Amino acid sequence: MENKFFRTTTRALRRRCARPLATLMLAVAFVSMTACSSKTDNDSQAASTTPSNVTLTSAQRQNIHLYTVTSSPFHRTIEASGAVDFDNDQATSVLAAFSGPVLRLLVNPGDKVKKGDALAIVDSADFATAISTYRKALATANTDRRLADLEKDLVQHRGVAQREEDQAQTDAANADADAEAALQGLLALNVDAKTIADIRQGRSVSKVQSVIRAPIGGTVVEKLITPGQLLQAGTTACFTIADLSRVWVMAQVSVSDIASVSVGDPADVETGVDGKTIAGSVTNIASLVSPDTRLVAARVEVANPGVLLKKQMYVNVRIHSRQQHNGLLVPVAAVLRDDENLPFVYVAQADGSFARRSVTLGYRADDRYDIADGLRAGDQVVTDGGIFVQFMQNQ
Repeated sequence: MENKFFRTTTRALRRRCARPLATLMLAVAFVSMTACSSKTDNDSQAASTTPSNVTLTSAQRQNIHLYTVTSSPFHRTIEASGAVDFDNDQATSVLAAFSGPVLRLLVNPGDKVKKGDALAIVDSADFATAISTYRKALATANTDRRLADLEKDLVQHRGVAQREEDQAQTDAANADADAEAALQGLLALNVDAKTIADIRQGRSVSKVQSVIRAPIGGTVVEKLITPGQLLQAGTTACFTIADLSRVWVMAQVSVSDIASVSVGDPADVETGVDGKTIAGSVTNIASLVSPDTRLVAARVEVANPGVLLKKQMYVNVRIHSRQQHNGLLVPVAAVLRDDENLPFVYVAQADGSFARRSVTLGYRADDRYDIADGLRAGDQVVTDGGIFVQFMQNQ
């Protein structure tokens, strides 16, 4: 009886222990199957996204053109924006040489003037003062010169001591210097030559008009005074005159491109008028980087026929570098873009297939790219027909 009870209890315990074990074994088997399935799916997905080489039939290859990559020389063209300025070697600001109120203006912006032409008339006492100073200096110089000549004659006849004759000569020389200084004062005021000649001859001179005259020939580009305005000698800017037959274009070049720009490089300036361009050349490169734009100014000097270029006009500039560079150049048609807009090319393989190869684009020289990375000299890339090869690869 006791043995029968023991056997029944033992069988019940075995059944209860077997159920969890079976459940555990089923779980382990399910996880293993899931892991294998996931690994298989991942491998399949990776394989599907890895581009495979493209093989074409003989008939299809007839429409494919190849280009052999070689190291070729090229010259860079640097494109930059610029602003027009006057040729500062041929432009000047006209300052008032004397003080007084403006009586009349004689020119307007846009008028062409010659050196010495009258620009404005001013009521100034400086002229009368300068003329009076010159008259007195001339009279003193003439008197001192006569006395010096007299002393010299007396010395020769032993009428006076040599010391007195030396002093007379010194006084005459000083008087001559004062007269020359007074004359320069008249010239600075632009007093005409006839008036100066009359003063030298001792003739009377009528009231001389205070005239502001053009210091150079050119075009009046700015009028900065008005009638009645009080001018301060050496301070008030009255006009700006410039020779507009040539102008400066200040091209703003990036720091990465400035090493390719040299003085003497030819340049083209787009005027923005009927698509016209004007040829010029680089005449100066700034030594400083602008703290605001982080660009370097390159001065391009150009002729200005018809005065098409105006000061402060914005223009586009193309500087043609004379420096020679070498690179692996391929036609633009050989470069394609993937779904992420990254560049690639198709390279012919030894077995006749075509492999997709990612490349890094450098400078574009006309219709060719300089390939900075991804190709070697001797590689053959697809030019015409690259789109077809891409289509075949995506099938």
